[in-house]
Amino acid sequence: MPTEIIMGILAVLLLAAFAFASIRVVREYERVVAFRLGRLRGALGPGLVFMLPFLDKLIRIDLRTVTLTIPPQEVITRDNVTARVNAVVMFRVTDPVQAVMSVENHAIATSQFAQTTLRSVVGRADLDTLLAHRADLNEDLAQSIARQTQEWGVEASVVEIKDVEIPEMMQRAMAREAEAERERRAKVISARGELQASKELRDAALTLSEAPASLQLRYLQTLLELGADQNSTVVFPLPMDIVGPIVQAVQRFAGDDDPSSAPPQTHGLKVVDRPLEGESR
Repeated sequence: MPTEIIMGILAVLLLAAFAFASIRVVREYERVVAFRLGRLRGALGPGLVFMLPFLDKLIRIDLRTVTLTIPPQEVITRDNVTARVNAVVMFRVTDPVQAVMSVENHAIATSQFAQTTLRSVVGRADLDTLLAHRADLNEDLAQSIARQTQEWGVEASVVEIKDVEIPEMMQRAMAREAEAERERRAKVISARGELQASKELRDAALTLSEAPASLQLRYLQTLLELGADQNSTVVFPLPMDIVGPIVQAVQRFAGDDDPSSAPPQTHGLKVVDRPLEGESR
């Protein structure tokens, strides 16, 4: 084979290898920050990117949102309660050049800063705020982290506290407090019910006092309720305005003026013993 042909084949192979080494494919959600001999060329992509082998260096930056889990942190709240708090941070790179030039590793830097900010923000709040007003703490965390990461070309979009672990002793104390609060509410509701019932009974008594016939009907209804069961005692309710004159007439007839010998007052109730079924009188 002639030498010229061999040299031509070698040249073609070298050109193919050079072209293969010079072409990079950048995806739509990526950008590459290019350096030539140490000098910044800028952000390139997406699509085909040409570079000079051994002269250019490309650093790929992912522009998608990254979910970063902050490990549990030991935090002492403002009311001196120890708690373990973990959170999640969602961020994305908005400026690839700043993400490379301003910080060595933007993901690790964001994680470390989020941990310190979490301890700082939670330490300024008390336990009740941490448990009941978590949304306010999330907003405070997001603003604090966003102010710092903005300088790195990183946008922290979501910061959420995932879980709060408190000591078992504090959990029991909170359970007792919740139980006492429920008992207080139950007693208040019961007292309000008794007050409302007493008002209704007062109104009913006033209504019955204005209509004697209604009171007699109520007496009859009471007798029906007492006679529904097999009771050995029958109670006849009698108004005092009827019983009083009869008792006075009996006293005058007997000529007994001694108050101590007067028959006992039954407050308008007449009690009659009634034998049960099968019992002899």
